[in-house]
Amino acid sequence: MAADDKYDICETVYRFAYGVDTRDWALYRSIFPDEVRVDYSSYGGYAPAVQLSDAWVAGIAPFFNGLAATQHSMSNGLVDLDGDRAHCRMYLRAHHVFEPEDPASWFTVGGYYDDDLVRSSEGPVGWLISSVKLTVTWRAGDPRIMSLGRKRGLEMQGEL
Repeated sequence: MAADDKYDICETVYRFAYGVDTRDWALYRSIFPDEVRVDYSSYGGYAPAVQLSDAWVAGIAPFFNGLAATQHSMSNGLVDLDGDRAHCRMYLRAHHVFEPEDPASWFTVGGYYDDDLVRSSEGPVGWLISSVKLTVTWRAGDPRIMSLGRKRGLEMQGEL
C-alpha cells in the first residue's frame, strides 16, 4: 500500500469529523458520492440504508446545528486497500455539548467507524466514503441532548 493512499484515505475520514464539528456542510457533502450506505444501528433506532448523500447531509445537519459544540476525535486508522477501493476502521470519541456551562447537558459516545471508500477525482483528496458504519461501544452523559439539539436546529432553519 502506498503511504499516500493511506494518508489520503485517513484524511477523507478526518474530513467527516471536521465537517460536522465546524458545521461545514459543503465540506462534509464533498466526501461522499451521490449515494452513501449508512449504518447507525448500534447507536439505536436507525436501520442500515442507502441514501442520497444530499438527503443524508440535510438530515443530520439539524442535530449538530442545534448543539453548542461537538468534537469528534478519530484515531488509529487501519486501512485495507484493494485497488480503487479501500476499507478504513477508525476509533471514535464523539463529544456533544448542548449548553457549554452545564456538564449535565453533555453526551459522549465512543466506539469506531468502519468506512468503505472509492477512489475518485471528485473527492477533496482523491477518495469518497461510499459506506459508513458506526459501532458504539460506550456512552456517557445525557443522550436526550441530541433530540434537543435537533429541535433547536430545526427551529433555527425555520422548520419548527
